[in-house]
Amino acid sequence: MRVAMVTGPGRTDVVEVPTPTVGARDVLVKIRACGICGSDALYIAIGGLRDGHTPLGHEPAGEVSQVGNDVTDISVGDHVVVNPMVAPSGIIGNGGASGALADYLLIEDAVRGESLEIIPDHIPFEVAALNEPMAVARHGVNQCRPIPSDKVVVFGAGPIGLGATIAFKSLGIAHVAVADLVTTRLEKALSVGADAVVNVADEDLVRRLIELHGPGESMYPGKAGTDIYFDAAGAPSVINTALSAAKRGARLGIVAVHKEPVPVDFLSIMTNEITVVGSMGYPDEIFEVTRDIVADWEKYALIVSHTVAFDDVDEALRLASTPGAADKVVVTFP
Repeated sequence: MRVAMVTGPGRTDVVEVPTPTVGARDVLVKIRACGICGSDALYIAIGGLRDGHTPLGHEPAGEVSQVGNDVTDISVGDHVVVNPMVAPSGIIGNGGASGALADYLLIEDAVRGESLEIIPDHIPFEVAALNEPMAVARHGVNQCRPIPSDKVVVFGAGPIGLGATIAFKSLGIAHVAVADLVTTRLEKALSVGADAVVNVADEDLVRRLIELHGPGESMYPGKAGTDIYFDAAGAPSVINTALSAAKRGARLGIVAVHKEPVPVDFLSIMTNEITVVGSMGYPDEIFEVTRDIVADWEKYALIVSHTVAFDDVDEALRLASTPGAADKVVVTFP
């Protein structure tokens, strides 16, 4: 079978390897779609995460092709999504022994609801492949402890920001605004359920939030009534803007990766008793979000901007790593 691997700094190759042997407690999945993550570009740039070649791909969806004798509740032909974090041989596509940018993926010690989950056959594989990144978004949302009466602004209308928007609305949040610089992304945010959008290229964000969410209580004037500021953009200006706009008791959730230290106004945090919470991965959300994808798959489908066949995986990786070229690239398999 074929596997896309990092073979050196800045270099990837499709390598032929033996198809895995299925043990009694294992399941073999024929990969039908696998998303490209920003971390893949990092692994390529640094030459991988392990000695020798590093298999890529941690956002898979596929079809079960073989089932070990001791595995229950999973059958050949089932369509599945995968939890890459629990593989005994290391995190799939993140330094582990296997990656999902491959024809087949062995799920060791397969347990439904822990290592993989079945999805209905009508869900397109390229949408199902969003399960892993959408779990990242859902965990970030859960970290903010939202309640239905909250008013929210999501910074960044990329895949994670859009996934967070869908998650907030699926939890019944009263009002969700999305802020971004790109008009087409903001249009997509409205399509997936945002109540309002703010183009920060030509609008004053704080003034717009006050219009949308009302004024906020604070010892200082000019604060917005927004309850949750959700950073899915990763720009230092987001942190500064959120803290300058935040009312007493507001929450700032950070799921975006900030590659450089960001100066923080601790006086605003202290005087307005702002809660700042980080988010990493998905301790419990990997299959929680599956139910939401199944229920609202047409909305999630809007997040995928490009599908590229595995035969052209080099183009898919290039496209995903080129700033502004694509929002979400998913590699598809026959």
